[in-house]
Amino acid sequence: MATPKKSRGAGAQSKPGRALSLIVIIMVALVGGMFISGTFTPRLGIDLAGGTSITLEAKNEPGKPNAINKTNMDTAADIINRRVNGMGVSEAEVQTQGNNNIIVNIPRGTNEKQAREQVGTTAQLYFRPVLTVAAGAPTGDSSASPSPSASSSGKTTDKATDGSSEKATDKSSATPSATATSQGRAVTDALKADSTPSASASASDKADDKASPSASASADPATTALQKKFTELDCTDKAARTNVNEGAKPTDTIVACGKNSADQWEKYILGPSEVNGKDVKKSQAVINQQSGQWVVNMEFTGSGSKKFASTTSKLKDQQSPMNQFAIVLDGDVVSAPSVSSTLSSNAEISGSFTQQSAQDLANVLSYGALPLTFHEQSVTSVTAALGGEQLHAGLIAGAIGLALVIIYLVVYYRGLSLVALASLLASGILTYTLMTLLGPAIGFALNLPAVCGAIVAIGITADSFIVFFERIRDEIREGRSVRPAVERAWPRARRTILVSDFVSFLAAAVLYIVTVGKVQGFAFTLGLTTLLDVVVVFLFTKPLMTILARRKFFASGHKWSGLDPKRLGVQPPLRRSRRATGPAAGPVDPKEA
Repeated sequence: MATPKKSRGAGAQSKPGRALSLIVIIMVALVGGMFISGTFTPRLGIDLAGGTSITLEAKNEPGKPNAINKTNMDTAADIINRRVNGMGVSEAEVQTQGNNNIIVNIPRGTNEKQAREQVGTTAQLYFRPVLTVAAGAPTGDSSASPSPSASSSGKTTDKATDGSSEKATDKSSATPSATATSQGRAVTDALKADSTPSASASASDKADDKASPSASASADPATTALQKKFTELDCTDKAARTNVNEGAKPTDTIVACGKNSADQWEKYILGPSEVNGKDVKKSQAVINQQSGQWVVNMEFTGSGSKKFASTTSKLKDQQSPMNQFAIVLDGDVVSAPSVSSTLSSNAEISGSFTQQSAQDLANVLSYGALPLTFHEQSVTSVTAALGGEQLHAGLIAGAIGLALVIIYLVVYYRGLSLVALASLLASGILTYTLMTLLGPAIGFALNLPAVCGAIVAIGITADSFIVFFERIRDEIREGRSVRPAVERAWPRARRTILVSDFVSFLAAAVLYIVTVGKVQGFAFTLGLTTLLDVVVVFLFTKPLMTILARRKFFASGHKWSGLDPKRLGVQPPLRRSRRATGPAAGPVDPKEA
């Protein structure tokens, strides 16, 4: 006799305990991750946890009467959104309101302070040559403040030196006015023309050096106004620092303030900009291996590299402080390194950076400058009262829906309902732990639409169980016993479940890509729970069903098992009666003959 071949189903279901052990290990690992991270509840969105709402108003700028338009406002909102969420402040809401306002909602419990500091930062970045530097407090003499030292390695540096020995020897002839006039004209001419000054320029510079301050001032009213602004500027006054360059253009010579590495205020006269933030391709906060301090590395674009090389080649042969270039962010000097060789593709912003401040600066530079200037119109605290009421109502609706599903499963599937409920419990544990861990990991925040997505997922998960159970019942109706029915039903149910979950996941992915704001929370949760449904069905529901099919309660088709052949309309012995009607059924009874 031929030995019957072992079915593929029997081999596939011989060790269901491995799959169950795997999913148990996954759940234990996720729960352990919650204890290790110290996070036991999901991060909540602004509608559930409250937060801060910031209203930014766009300001008109001189020379740009039509700058405030829909295109620039939408661009600014997009940049602010990427800045804030780039810091890990997930679920921040950024939207335009009216013609000149942008509303930024930041959830409580996130990097709220840092986000607030950056939302309205214009991040206009310019590289300007340093013409003059002095102490930040207002002064009428020529006392020079500490200036960055030259670098012998060719890298940009910003080191503080002792300024006590930097006093000028002749205060009457070396006033800031005379110094600024002679130095400013020489450096500006050098940057606009060739690196080698012309004869006329040299003669002019010599004449300026011999001229008195009053003569220089009368010869150049613009220089007089600039020097007066420089002399009277008090860098310790925030309002003075903010307004000193109001209306200035990149091509103008300006006065600006900044702190050196010793955290002391300095004021500068800076020449026109030749390189700006649009020439920066990439920025990143790193630790300088030589100094051990946090710095911001910048990589220039192709055209930016050429501009930067041209600028540094002109500065490298100048005397201090005119061999420095100032990195100016929103009117403030962030760093003023000196140059000893030509630099091209990269630059480094150094200073008194902490890790957070370096990452914040790199963040705003990475996403570009805002096309408009904004100021905070209002800052209000948002309560979670309304969201809490809606969440309470949503949870009640979810509980009612879950209860109806359970009642239906118990009434219709009886013993099989235990398998479905255990699978729902496993899915719930995986969903909750993942949502909790994704908060600190990727900044995921649970909002009301996300809760709705989780509730919808209950129906998707229950649908997978029903497909599997109905396939098993179909096999039993065809006359098979419970154990082979489970294994033969699985391949057909598996295909249906995968197709159904793929459609749901595809819909969630498209919705996540094409939408913004809270709707993305719904799409993300729906996609996550759909993937978890596949994991639970393959690693929990199917192996558990295989094990239970070996138990007498289910294998015998008990009336409360949900697999009772009589209740399913089977007429036993179905296969025996079919074999008796065949041509080789055996000898015929003489009485019937």
